[in-house]
Amino acid sequence: MPGNSAPHPSPQPPGAPGAGGWRLNATVLALGTFVVGTDAFVIAGVLPGIAADLHIGLGAAGQLVTVFAIGYAVLSPLLAASTAGWSRRAVLLTALIVFALGNAATALAPTYPAALAARVVAAAGAALYTPNASATAAALAGDTARGRAFALVNTGLTSALVLGAPLGTAVGGAYGWRTTMWLVTVLPLLVVPLLAARLPRVRIDTPRGLRRRLAPLADRGVLYTLVITVVVFVGIYLPFEYISAVYAPVLGRGEGGGDGGGGGLAAVLLLVFGITGTAGNLVAGHLADRFGPRRVVLAAALALAVVFTLVPLCRDWLPSALVAVAVSGWVSFSVTTPQQQRIAALAPQAQAVVVSLNAAAIYLAVSLAGGLGGIGLETVGAARLPWLAAGFALAAAALTAAHRPRAEREAKGVGAGVAQEAGAAREAGAAREAGVA
Repeated sequence: MPGNSAPHPSPQPPGAPGAGGWRLNATVLALGTFVVGTDAFVIAGVLPGIAADLHIGLGAAGQLVTVFAIGYAVLSPLLAASTAGWSRRAVLLTALIVFALGNAATALAPTYPAALAARVVAAAGAALYTPNASATAAALAGDTARGRAFALVNTGLTSALVLGAPLGTAVGGAYGWRTTMWLVTVLPLLVVPLLAARLPRVRIDTPRGLRRRLAPLADRGVLYTLVITVVVFVGIYLPFEYISAVYAPVLGRGEGGGDGGGGGLAAVLLLVFGITGTAGNLVAGHLADRFGPRRVVLAAALALAVVFTLVPLCRDWLPSALVAVAVSGWVSFSVTTPQQQRIAALAPQAQAVVVSLNAAAIYLAVSLAGGLGGIGLETVGAARLPWLAAGFALAAAALTAAHRPRAEREAKGVGAGVAQEAGAAREAGAAREAGVA
């Protein structure tokens, strides 16, 4: 699942192509996140083919996902800091090329260790692209539309869950997993010319030196917000990663999620989760701009706690399972954008770094959710696993409600002033037009 704005708040930073032009740029950036998300999600669907081809067990093949997640988490903030002086276009183009090279190396990997190394290269490209794409879109959109910009770029990730991953899995089933990897090698190369032609040169005045660029890590507010990110996303991914076990009764599978048919129904559940997640992500961006991202995160975390508490009552009947998956998808993706917006506001001069740290925290949560979920299946069982997730969601809500970092309070005041200025400008323009008429 990770700065790009001027040092002082500005509704329209240098390089932005007009008041509404940020949407087209954000859409192009979202194509890149779609490609990255497709690669991240599709690997799980072709693991059996990888295991058979490389003569390893399914568990060992699953470590390709783990290595990617760890590589992303470690490299994301380091790469953001080391490329902070580059133009955002150069960073994003480099990221997609590195990402394509990593996928090509995976497709060509003759052995298991070579495949692991190739996934680290792909993770480096993904870690460099996704956080910078979000922060660049936010910089182009300005303070008053930051949440909507984040949401639009994040739509690429949710769309990958709906379209990219099923397509890649189907290709792998028909032509082999290496063909799937070639597919996710070509896709980023198709986005490169679009970015090169469309994206303006956005260069941000950032502090020089690695230590100064990583200074946000010393900010207690940033660390506190990152802890919330980890806690809430552990809760989100616990039931998602083990969705086949949680909804085993309606899928016709054993309590541990073992295959007993129902593969088509599992795909339907994932499709519903992705569709409602896409909608929830877009709505959350608008709500964050209107009511503030902290309120949206708090409401979403509380809603997750309620939904996950009720899931065990919905897992035995397909219609109720579909409703539960739909609601949980909507609310789960309502957290991503406002949490990005919160942490970006805490360090306006180092947004690329802090957004990358947030992305790293999400991937850390994914890894923790996998381990904790496995333990939960063995101890409390699949039926009660959502209750464990509800506990994490409730803890995240409590942490969000208990404290608001000082920098976030100050950023909110500045953002309100920018919004008032923008509103006054619109009213003045309307008055002038009325006078001319």
